[in-house]
Amino acid sequence: MKKLLLGDHAVAQGAFEAGVKVAAAYPGTPSTEITEYFSTFDNVYCEWSVNEKVAMEVGIGASMAGGRALVSMKHVGLNVAADPLFTYAYTGVNAGLVIAVADDPGMYSSQNEQDSRFYALSAHVPMLEPSDSQEAKDFTKLAFEISEKYDTPVFIRLTTRVAHSRSFVEISERKEIEFDYKQNISKYVMVPGNARGRHVKVEEREKLLAEDVNSFDINIIESGKNKTGIVCAGTVYQYVKEALPDYPVFKLGFVYPLPIEKLRKFASNCDDLIVIEELEPYIENTLKINGIKARGKELTGLQGELSIEKIKEIILGQKSVPVKENLPVRPPVMCAGCTHRGVYYVIKKLNLNATGDIGCYSLGCNEPLNAMHSLICMGAAIGNTLGMEKAKGRDFSSKNIAVIGDSTFVHGGITGLIDAVYNRSNITVLILDNSTTGMTGHQPHPGTGRTIKNEQTHALDFEALSRACGVHNVSTLDPYDLDEVENTIKEHLAKDGVSVIIAKRPCVLLDKSAKSKNCPQINDCRKCGMCLKLGCPAIRKNKDSTVKIDSALCNGCMVCEQVCKFSCIKKSEGAK
Repeated sequence: MKKLLLGDHAVAQGAFEAGVKVAAAYPGTPSTEITEYFSTFDNVYCEWSVNEKVAMEVGIGASMAGGRALVSMKHVGLNVAADPLFTYAYTGVNAGLVIAVADDPGMYSSQNEQDSRFYALSAHVPMLEPSDSQEAKDFTKLAFEISEKYDTPVFIRLTTRVAHSRSFVEISERKEIEFDYKQNISKYVMVPGNARGRHVKVEEREKLLAEDVNSFDINIIESGKNKTGIVCAGTVYQYVKEALPDYPVFKLGFVYPLPIEKLRKFASNCDDLIVIEELEPYIENTLKINGIKARGKELTGLQGELSIEKIKEIILGQKSVPVKENLPVRPPVMCAGCTHRGVYYVIKKLNLNATGDIGCYSLGCNEPLNAMHSLICMGAAIGNTLGMEKAKGRDFSSKNIAVIGDSTFVHGGITGLIDAVYNRSNITVLILDNSTTGMTGHQPHPGTGRTIKNEQTHALDFEALSRACGVHNVSTLDPYDLDEVENTIKEHLAKDGVSVIIAKRPCVLLDKSAKSKNCPQINDCRKCGMCLKLGCPAIRKNKDSTVKIDSALCNGCMVCEQVCKFSCIKKSEGAK
């Protein structure tokens, strides 16, 4: 039987067929769908972890106990998970552990273009890279075999195009595999004396794998008439095959370690060798270090995605004909009725500096709100705000506010809050609690009281947690009430010590069947433009500078009513 699957889904399918017992992840585009799909299988354990470090630790625990485990994340999540990963690379596995990491060339949903292949190199962890969904499934199953044979965790590297593209996948039966748990202090207790011995084991296994990788059949040589050879991997292979059908191609399945001797033999039959790879010159540099003459980044550059058209232009000199389309630019915006919009309106009105964080509320940086002024990484808002206060003093902190979402707060903000209290800070933290992990598709988290399988569980109480961390100034408000938002922010900014404000209202998209009937009407518009400052997509400007509200988009939050200076915006007659 065949199914049309996303690359992400295919990784999950491969893990299920390989007998994986435990899957853990924190949602992050473009990797989210791996764990979502795995959660649909019966008789397996699956969780949304509070962050990638915890997900990695859960996977390691399952592997040590004897159950195969899959841990998934996007590239920046690998930074968070690196601490336990690097040490488990030393200990080795019991049952197989596979880490699926999804890179994002072009930064479609990310703050940088990190290249995860260097993590494989640095951690001495093998890495496989599929080029389509069938390979994503097959490579995942192979990765578990490699993990157990060579006593190592193994990476599966995806990029956005493979993760989110569909192709047909042959579905097979699940194979149940389990290993006994055995206590082994010298293997799993990484005090320095034991770690030194395990480091030697890492070098031994890596040397063996570097030799064996030359015989793996997932590294494929395809012949061609041209005398210039191409080396590539992953989604770039698909571009190369269409752009350069007459060129001999070395398609890498293993990207760490590289099959150097097999590559050397391929290069010897070519007059010229070009490496086509996205992001860093990882493959190119490795070839050069091993004495194989190659070029690549001088042609392709270091940034962004490649494509069929770009490869044709780079290699063949064929410039694609630009398509002239007079289409308006459509920047990403917060949804109509978004619970964050009114909060940002107030932040801008008060002329505050907002130290921001990662989530759908990051869109508060855009016009016309312009109310988020920094964004570094998950959970950084609180630590950044603390650092600003210590650098610039109390007067500065009275005009500065840390803005962080509920899921992001659980992921990486709690420790920052504890640090701020411990270090006698005077900062205000605003938790935007919309009861979901919004930007990655409404996944639950510990504050929602639901698991990935929609089971009821304890719901984390942000007020009680903040007080337990030592915060005395804690308030919860309705983000749709602009007067309450403004007065509460002013009150807390004036207080000494750490303050926490929780703006709590569920995301307007959580229950689409419950769309509000409150969509307002505009009567006798005075053309002041105040409602347009909200940046709500349901509010539109007419040619005569009056304003109308699109009832098809409006979700009835009534924030626009509160900003109209002339009371022109009112609920429709009969509205509830």
